[in-house]
Order: sequence, then structure tokens, then C-alpha cells
Amino acid sequence: MATRDRVELEDVGSGDSALVVPPELPVLPLRDTVLFPHSFMPLAVAREMSVRLVTDAMTGPRLIGVFTQRDASVEVPSEEDVYRIGTATRIHKMFRLPDGSLRLIVQGLTRLSLKQLIIGDPYLRAAVDITPEIERPEDRLEIDALQRNIRTNFERIVSLSPLLSDDLQTLAQNIEEAGKLTDFIASSLNSLTTATRQEVLEAIDVRARLDLLNRILIKELEVLELGSKIQSQVQSEVGKNQREYFLREQLKAIQRELGDEDEHTKDIEELRQKLEAAGMPEAVMKEALRELDRLARMPVAAAEYTVSRTYLDWLVALPWAKRTDDLIDLKRAKAQLDADHSDLEKAKERILEYLAVRKLNPDLKGPILCFVGPPGVGKTSLARSIAEALGRKFARVSLGGMRDEAEIRGHRRTYIGALPGQVIQGLRRAESKNPVFILDEIDKLGADFRGDPASALLEVLDPEQNSTFRDHYLDVPFDLSEVLFITTANVLDPVPPALRDRMEVLELPGYTEEEKLKIARDHLVAKQVKNHGLTEEQISFGDEALRIVIRGYTREAGVRNLEREIGALCRKVARRRAEGDEAPVALTPDVVQEFLGAPKFEEEETEERTSKPGVAIGVAWTPAGGEILFVEASRMPGPGTLTLTGHLGDVMKESARAALSWVRRHAHDFGLDPNFYREMEVHLHVPSGAIPKDGPSAGVTMVAALVSVLSGRPVRGDIALTGEITLSGRVLPVGGIKEKVLAARRHGITEIVLPRQNEKNVNEDIEEELRRKLTFHFVTTIDEVLAHALTSATVESPVQATSTPAEASVGA
Repeated sequence: MATRDRVELEDVGSGDSALVVPPELPVLPLRDTVLFPHSFMPLAVAREMSVRLVTDAMTGPRLIGVFTQRDASVEVPSEEDVYRIGTATRIHKMFRLPDGSLRLIVQGLTRLSLKQLIIGDPYLRAAVDITPEIERPEDRLEIDALQRNIRTNFERIVSLSPLLSDDLQTLAQNIEEAGKLTDFIASSLNSLTTATRQEVLEAIDVRARLDLLNRILIKELEVLELGSKIQSQVQSEVGKNQREYFLREQLKAIQRELGDEDEHTKDIEELRQKLEAAGMPEAVMKEALRELDRLARMPVAAAEYTVSRTYLDWLVALPWAKRTDDLIDLKRAKAQLDADHSDLEKAKERILEYLAVRKLNPDLKGPILCFVGPPGVGKTSLARSIAEALGRKFARVSLGGMRDEAEIRGHRRTYIGALPGQVIQGLRRAESKNPVFILDEIDKLGADFRGDPASALLEVLDPEQNSTFRDHYLDVPFDLSEVLFITTANVLDPVPPALRDRMEVLELPGYTEEEKLKIARDHLVAKQVKNHGLTEEQISFGDEALRIVIRGYTREAGVRNLEREIGALCRKVARRRAEGDEAPVALTPDVVQEFLGAPKFEEEETEERTSKPGVAIGVAWTPAGGEILFVEASRMPGPGTLTLTGHLGDVMKESARAALSWVRRHAHDFGLDPNFYREMEVHLHVPSGAIPKDGPSAGVTMVAALVSVLSGRPVRGDIALTGEITLSGRVLPVGGIKEKVLAARRHGITEIVLPRQNEKNVNEDIEEELRRKLTFHFVTTIDEVLAHALTSATVESPVQATSTPAEASVGA
């Protein structure tokens, strides 16, 4: 292998004709380098056969042939592995190194063409011919022009390249022969590749060689000029920054010497250090430094100073790079969730699924979860438990009553007292960029002339957009993609469809009596006893006492009022002890009634109320859970009208008209006069008239009440009905099945009639223990509903059918 340090030119005669080269020469193959005629070059020889070749050559005329290998990795090259044009070379000096390798100083003499490579022992030999240059007289003018261009370009290259000696310009100017000039310049340029050098060596025609070298030099000059331009720009930028740094340091030193360093300068420097340590993205840092420079030039007394300073304080305080590491331990997380909350299995399962996926894919974007359920079922506390299970910080913002879009996006800094929105403020309080962030009561958002907060939340709750959330106050992007957003709502109807589409809804239904009892034993009692300064030895709650509180003093889907009543019992005991009576208190049903007074809620006497025809029991869903409702129907002489009372909504009124139309159409099936409606007024009333009621699920209950009052057959008092009806007599599915079933069970109902399509909801949402205590009838037609609901006994005179009934007209 050969390396080249520098090139010198030596005139070896008036022309190549003076050199005598034998027809066969030993061949030294070169790796990654090309030796040109008229140039000197140092070579390193290490291959065993090459060392033998040089040793033998030094005993003779020292003349060898040098040919460059096409592939430097070949150890013993064949004829196809070397280029056809090489150089006749004389060895001037040889140095033997301790490791057996050689260092040579060689001189290129003239070009050789390879006729045949002879592979023998101990080294390569070749049949060669001298290859003379071709220079035609008619090319003289073009050769002179190319020589001038080449000299000019070479001089510029030498001046731009730090690796080339300035002496090369003088040497090039002293060479008159065009061929020698091209060989000298080509051998001097370190940046040329081996293939490019070989191309110049193989150019026998002098004019063609000059043209080739000229194009090479032009390209090389363009590269150097571009590199020089880039280097100048970099040095200019670095020089500017260094200059500013030195000037600032000098200014500080002068101020310290004069004792003029003021608080303003200290504040600016402290802010600068805080900004640099905040870990902001590059774009945000650029904006922050621009604002800081503006603040530095501003007088402290200026009106804008406080605005600018507050803005920078907000930028410094935000968690741009602060995050907590997730503690993804599924067993620990499950234990944490179970310890904090009873039931809520679907919500817990979804959280554990998220943790499992997060463990396999740490870059997963957080889901947007929406917990929907009645008050007091644990939506907010479940979100807090999720934060503890993940090991994350917790932030909460209540959206109830929020009407201003700026509460979410912040106010622009042009306004006096402007601040960032609640999202950014929550992150600042959490001091982490990946907290569990709960947006409470999302269904209570409002809208007015100041904007729609729900529309502003569209960006916040979209994982594809919130990575560049831009608060109006900050006016720089902040990445919210690592935040785990959880929203809560009592009902989804007020939430706009576009916002609802961005959230994964998890329903948290109300609790059964057994679940409430378990929650009270495991969580509420211990919490209230501790909060009131008592101990378990001083006050004890029996299961029967808790059941009395649940049944007689609360009527809710959650446990918030239950906790409040348990707290009231603890207060009574605490007052006794404070007055000197330190006897332990064991709470029994009688003691509960003594402390809390008469029960607030009495069980409805369903059997008594339905003993007369015209009363049917329905079940309804409410934001607070489920509730039973009575539908009462009455008939009386009148002009043939339908009266509806009970604060009913439009949908419920339409259900009543549809029920009456179906009854008129099928009157003959129940032995009724199809023309009963002409001289009879029908009145439908749903008690608790102060409470608004709406929805289609009372349709089957209204049909049962109407058929009951017209036929004189009472509706059973132990059965509840729900389902939407059609004029053709079909029963359609409804929602809120679990809440309705719990309400029926709470009031002692033992049988429930449900649409056939809701059977899957019962199997999925109702616990097996509760299903065993109730009898479910799944129906598809109104006829099936009436078969289950009506008694066989007639206690009042029905509206008798005539012998030739006319078909009743359909319509309310």
C-alpha cells in the first residue's frame, strides 16, 4: 500500500525518447494512489512479494513498472485487477523498517501501457510499452487557452485550501510544457479520488487531458468557495455571539468596579439563567429570549414592565421538561384501585388495559376518558386513584358554569390582568407535563357572547392536535400529548357531538343496596369516625343500622348523602362525649332513628296504589340514578279528549298519544267498545308534578294504565314496566337499564318487564346475585306486556263492546 505526502517535479531529460525501458518490467501494484510521470512520491511497501520485488530491483537499474489496482482489497491482483495505463518508475531511496516493511522514495518517468501481466514467483512481471503523449499542432491555440485557465483556477484553489502550500503556485507558473503541467497539478490535489487521477493518467491526448483537468478544477473550485462561504458565516455568527458575551462580561465588571450594579440587572440575569434551565423547546426559548431582551431595555417604571415580567415568570414556571416516571405494576395498580373503590369493575378494567398497553409501548398517547354516572358514585375520586396507581401528579379543573372560552385558552396579553387558561394553570400547579388531569362536570359547560368553552376543548382533548396546544396568553406551543385527560359528567346529552366523539365513555352506574353497605363498611364509616375524632371502640355501626340509613334517610344512586348521614351520626356521638358521656355507642336501627329523627323516605305501597284499575308502575332513569314512577289513567264522560298532566316533556306526550291510538285500534281485542273515545274523556297523570319528566320509555306503562282503566282489570303491584312503543305494537329498547333495575329493587318490586333487545344489558350490567332476586320478562310486543302486567280479575265495569263494533279511527 502506498501513501503520498508531497509531490516534487524533476526534469528527467528533454523528452521521453531519451528514456530506455526494457520490454519486460517487474510490476509493483499500488493501492488507492496513482503515480504520475515527472513526480516524486514516498511509498510504503508491506506485501511479501512487493518487498522481494523492491529488494531485487535495488541490485539492478532500479527500474520498475507501477500500476494502480482497481480494487484495493485484492492481495494478489490478476491482469483484470489493475488498470492498463501505469508509470515507469525509478527507485531513488529505500529504508527497511524493523517490522520487515520498506519505505521508498520513487520518481515517475513516463506512461506505460500494459500488454500482458505475467503472474509468477516470487512477484509479478509485465510486458509493457512506452505510451507517448499526442500533441497536434492545430490544437496549439486551444492548448494555450486551457493552460491559462488551469493556472488561474489552480492558483485560486491553492489560496482557498489550507492543505496546499503556496509554493505550488510558483512551481506551476514555471512549467511550460502542457503535459507536465497537467500531471503536476493532478498529483498535487489531495482531494481527487483514485479513479479521477487514473482518468487523467490515461488521457494520452494533451488537449483532452487539459480539458478534463480544467473541468475537474472548476468543480473543485466551486466546492471550496461554497465551503469557504459556509465557514465565514459560521465564524461570523460565532464571532457575534462571542463579542456580545465579552461585552456583557466587561459591562458587568465595570459596573461592579463602580458599584453601579442594580437590582434590575440582577433580575434580568436570574431570569436568563432560569429560562436556560427550564428545558424549553428551541422555538419557545427563542421567543422567551426575545421578550427578555425587550424587558432588559425597558425602564422598571414602565407600564409594560410588569406585563412582560409576569409573562416570563409564567414561562419559567411551566413544566416544559418535568415529568414523572410511570410506575407500571399491574398488580399494585389493581390493588390500589380495589382498595379505594368497590365495584366499578368496567372502569378499573379499562384503566388496567391502558397500563398494560403503556408497559408494552411507552410512547402511547394517553386516552381521553369520560366517566359518566350519577352524583356520588366516585368519578372524581376514581381519577385520583388512577393518578396514585400510575405514580403521576394530579390536577383538577371544574368546568361547571364555565361560559368564557378564555377560561380554557387564556386571555391575550393586551388585556389588563390577563392570565393563561385553566389547562396551563393546572399544569403549573401539578409541576409535571404528564399528570392525570381531570376536567370535572364537562356536561355543565355553558356558552354566551364571550365564546364557547366546549369548542376550545376540542383541541385540548384531541391527541392528534394537543401536542401543539397554543394558549392565547403564552402564544407559544405547549405539548399536552403526555397528559392523561379524564372528564366527568352526569349526563352526556348536553355535551356537543364533536366533543363527545373525542372521548372514550365509561359509564359508572349507581350502586345496589349491598354495594352501598359494603362501601359504607369498608370506606365511609372509618373515614367519618376518624374525621370526627372518634375511634372504633367509641362508636360501632351494625349492618342493620347502615341498612336503615340507606333505605330511610338516603335516596340516591351514589353514596354522598349516605356519607353525610354517617357523619351526622358521628357528630351526635362526638357531642355526647364532649358533654361527659363517654360510654361506647353501638348504633342500632332504634338508635339511628333517635339520632336522625323519623325516616325521610318511606317505601311506596305499590300493591295498595295499583289495587284499583288505571294505575301502572314504570321505572325511569334520572341524573341521580333510577326511580319508579306511577302512571295513572282515569276515564269520565266528556267530549272525547286526552288530558296529560304531570309536567311531561314533548317526547312523553307523544308516547301517551301513541299509546291511546294503539288502544283504540285494538279495543275489540280487549272486549272494549271501539267508539269509546267519542263520548269519553281520558286523563293520564304522572304524579310528582313539580318534577319535569320526559323520554319514550314510559310508553308500555301508559298502554297498561289505559287498558287497565278501560277494561276494569288492575295492573299487578309487584311488576314494573319500561319500553318504547310503536303504533304497530312493537316494544323498542331503552337505556339506563341498571339504574332502572336498581330503582325497582329498592322499592320491593320482584318482576320487571323489559324489551327483548335489552336482555344483553341485563346479562352484562346486572350482578348475578341481583338477577337471582328478580324475575325478568323480555318482550317484543305490547300484547306480551299486557299478558304479564294485567290481573285476570275485573274490579270495575269495562267499556263494553257492541255486537257489531265499528273500527276505531287511529289518532290521538
